[in-house]
Amino acid sequence: MAFMEKPLAGKVLLDDTAPLSAVIEASQTLHSHTEYIIRVQRGISMENSWQIIRRYSDFDLLNNSLQVSALSLPFPPKKLIGNMDREFIAERQKGLQNYLNVITSNHILSNCEPVKKFLDPNNYSVNYTEIALQHVSMFFRSEPKWEVVEPLKDIGWRIRKKYFLMKIKNQPKERLALSWADLGPDKYLSDKDLQCAVKLLSSCSHPYIYKVTFATASESSALVIRPFNEKGTLKDLIYKAKPKDQFLKKYCNPKKIQGLEIHQIKTFGRQILEVVKFLHDKGFPYGHLHASNVMLDGDTCRLLDLENSLLGLPSFYRSYFTQFRKINTLEAVDVHCFGHLLYEMTYGRPPDSVPVDSFPPAPSMSVVTVLESILSPEAMKNGMPTVSRLLQMPLFSDVLLTNSEKTQFKIPTKLKEALKIAKECIEKRLVEEQKLIHQHRRLTRAQSHHGSEEEKKRRKILARKKSKRSAFESGEEQTMKYSNSNNSGSGASSPLTSPSSPVPPFTAVGASTIPSPPPPPAVPPLPPNLDVPTQSDPQLVNNTSRGALLSSIQNFQKGALKKTETCDYSAPRIS
Repeated sequence: MAFMEKPLAGKVLLDDTAPLSAVIEASQTLHSHTEYIIRVQRGISMENSWQIIRRYSDFDLLNNSLQVSALSLPFPPKKLIGNMDREFIAERQKGLQNYLNVITSNHILSNCEPVKKFLDPNNYSVNYTEIALQHVSMFFRSEPKWEVVEPLKDIGWRIRKKYFLMKIKNQPKERLALSWADLGPDKYLSDKDLQCAVKLLSSCSHPYIYKVTFATASESSALVIRPFNEKGTLKDLIYKAKPKDQFLKKYCNPKKIQGLEIHQIKTFGRQILEVVKFLHDKGFPYGHLHASNVMLDGDTCRLLDLENSLLGLPSFYRSYFTQFRKINTLEAVDVHCFGHLLYEMTYGRPPDSVPVDSFPPAPSMSVVTVLESILSPEAMKNGMPTVSRLLQMPLFSDVLLTNSEKTQFKIPTKLKEALKIAKECIEKRLVEEQKLIHQHRRLTRAQSHHGSEEEKKRRKILARKKSKRSAFESGEEQTMKYSNSNNSGSGASSPLTSPSSPVPPFTAVGASTIPSPPPPPAVPPLPPNLDVPTQSDPQLVNNTSRGALLSSIQNFQKGALKKTETCDYSAPRIS
C-alpha cells in the first residue's frame, strides 16, 4: 500500500493558535465533592463558547502535567478537612480562576496539549502520537530502508505535529528526524500542487536552508525527513537546552537568562534575513520564523520547516500579529517574527508583551534601533520595514558572509502561480481576523467608557441641565396659557379697545378735563431661549398687548384721580 493511501485524519479547519479563555461561572456540590462549571471561549466571539464541568481532581491532574515546565503556578493547595464549607469553596473558586488566568495568558502553556485537552476535550481528545505512528508505519511499507529508533516526545510546540528519531538500515550510525503533521486551516493548494510543492523541498539548495532528505504529502497530512542535529536549534543555544527534551521543559523557565554575544547577533541576524529575502524573491510563502525553526550548524543558521506554509499550519506568533492591522502580508509577518527572534537573541528571553514601550540596555544601540523599527508602538501603527531595509541598517550592513554554497530552488511557473493564490488566501484570512478583532476592541472600549464613573457623572450633569431647561420652557408655556385664558374671560363682558386708537374721555361743557389713566407698563423682554424664533410672531405680539391693556384696566384705582370742583350753570337763573 502506498504511503497514506487511506488517511486516518482529515483536514483540520480549527486554528490551534486561537486563544482560549475560561471563566468559572458557578460551583455545585454533588455526592461529597465539588464541581466547577466553566465557560470556555475561543477567540473573541461569544458564540464560539461552551461549558465544561471540572472537579478539583481534574485541576490537580492538569497541574501535575504542567510541572515539567518548572514554572511556579498559583495552584490552590489541597484541604482534607472542611473542604465542603461554603466559604472555603468560594475561596477555592477564586484561586482556581486565578490559576486558569495564568495558564491561558502564558503563550507556551496556552498552546500545549494538556491545557487544550482540559479546556476543549471535544476537539483535542485524539491521540495524535498513535495517528502519526500509523501513518509512519504505512510509509515504511513502501520505503523499507527506513527504521524508527524512538519517538521524540513533545519536542515541538504543535499538538498535531509529531517527531521520530530515524535511521537508515544500511547506515545505522546516521540519525535522522522525521516529522509528521496534519494539514491546517490555511491549506489552499490543491492536493496535486501540494504534493508537487512538498517534493520540491528536497531539491532546494541554499547555504541558510536546512537540507531535506525526503518529503511527501497526501490529501490529509505530510511527512518530512531531515538529518538530526545533536546541537539543536538557535533556541536551544539561547536557553542552554537539550534538543531531545520536551518543549515545556526547555523553554518555559530557563535556569539562566543570558543573550548572545554581539557578533553572534549580527551574524545570525544577517544570515536569517538573507534566506528570508531569498524566499520572498522566489514567491515562496513562509510566515513561520522563530528561534526553534532555525537550526545551528557551527556558526551558520539554517532555516527549518519550509513545508509549514504549504500545509496551511498557523504561525507560532499568530496571536501577536493578528492584533495589528498593519501586519497584513506574509512578508510583514516574517519581519515581525524576526523582531521576536532578535529580541530573544539579545536578551535571552521573549518580550513580556508586544508592542514594547521601552527596551532594556543592549550590547549595542544599533540592536535597539532595529528592535524599535519592528516592535515599538510606532512600528505597529506605521507598518513593518522591509527585509531589504533591515539589511541596510548598521547592525547588519557590515557583516561579511563567507559561505559560497550555490543556491538552487527552481519552482515551475504553474506551481508559482498556485503559491501566489494560496499566499493571497492566507493573507485574506489574516486581514478578516484582524478586522474582527479591531471591531471587538472598539466595542469593548466604548462599553468600558460608557460604564466609567466619569462618563456617568457627565451624563448626570447633562440630564440635570436638560431637566432645568424643560422646566423653564414648561413654566413659560403655563404663563402664556394663563394670560390667554384671562384675555378670553374678560373679553366676554367688556370688549377691549385697541391701544393704538384710545377713546377720548367724556368732557362736560365748562368742566375741567379728566386726566387719562396711566399708560400700560412696558412689556418685559423675554429671556433668551434657543427655541424662540428670531422673527416676531404677529399673534404673539397682539396677545401680549391685549394682556398688558387688560392688566392696566384691572389695576386702575379711582382714588388716584385729582379732586375737581364743578360749577353747574345748567339751572335757570332768576334775577
